Amino acid sequence: MVWHTPAPPTQTATVTSEGEHSVASSKTRQRKLARAKIERQQARRFARARRNRQVQAGVAVGLVVVVGVVITLLTTGVFSGSPKPKAAPASCEWNTPPNTESLTSVGKPPTNGEPRTGTETMTIATNQGSIAVDLNLDQSPCAASSFSYLAGKKFFDNTKCSRLVTSGMFTLTCGDPKGDGTGGPAYTFANEYVPSTPASASPSAPATASPDPSASSTAGQVIYPRGTVALWNSAPDTNGSQFFIVYKDTPLNPQYTVVGTVSTGMDVVDKVAAGGAVDSSGKTTTDGTPKTDLTIQTLTVAKPASASPSAGPSTGASGSPSVAPTTSTPASAAGNA
Repeated sequence: MVWHTPAPPTQTATVTSEGEHSVASSKTRQRKLARAKIERQQARRFARARRNRQVQAGVAVGLVVVVGVVITLLTTGVFSGSPKPKAAPASCEWNTPPNTESLTSVGKPPTNGEPRTGTETMTIATNQGSIAVDLNLDQSPCAASSFSYLAGKKFFDNTKCSRLVTSGMFTLTCGDPKGDGTGGPAYTFANEYVPSTPASASPSAPATASPDPSASSTAGQVIYPRGTVALWNSAPDTNGSQFFIVYKDTPLNPQYTVVGTVSTGMDVVDKVAAGGAVDSSGKTTTDGTPKTDLTIQTLTVAKPASASPSAGPSTGASGSPSVAPTTSTPASAAGNA
């Protein structure tokens, strides 16, 4: 007979228990891995959502900035190429420049009380004929006030027009008591009205460069039309007594205050311009002293007066004949001497 020894029962229980424990541990591990995966997925979703919010916020801020810039450009006239006209100051300020050695001291105009509406007539009697200018008090009251004050001081009487430019810019400059482009009163004042038509919008404007640095390029420049009377300066807000008359549409930097427009007498300016310019040695040049001498005998400022017949017709800014106005007593002569 063969006897079989049965396996200990405790051993079978142990194996079963260990197997169950291994299965349980595996399920726990799987649950942990699944939970960790879910947490990672949630973390990535949260990170993506956060990034999206940040991007959206950045885009919103960018749009606000862009809209603000566009509004600013529109209000300042950048897109139209037209500079926003400078408003006339509430009161006139007359400043003393650093160097007054070459300037003529005649005091300063009043700081208030100047007329600010309508026009005044500036009459320039020269050895070549009379030129009448309508001074615009609405646009440049301080410039007009300065002309009126200096006229009352006879500041311009017996002075020569010192500069004629015949290429690039087309201007005749007067108003310097020294006659060499360095003189003026012992005060300066700020800019007022300048034109707003961009040079690029005027097909009649010349494209050639000028010897003057301010007219070397039409970029950012505006058109000063024929017949314009504007103040000459070396930099913005340094205006004095020198002024120029434009005899052909000219592109210039918008730093020259327009004080008025020639109403009659452009034929005088055209005559001087046709004569050309010469340098200090007498040679013909495009930027120099007018070959045809033009001397201001008297310059007066008054309210518009009725025109009266004269010896011969003069020509206005448009080129059509007109009657030269009578010379009147300066409005600023009384109380300014």
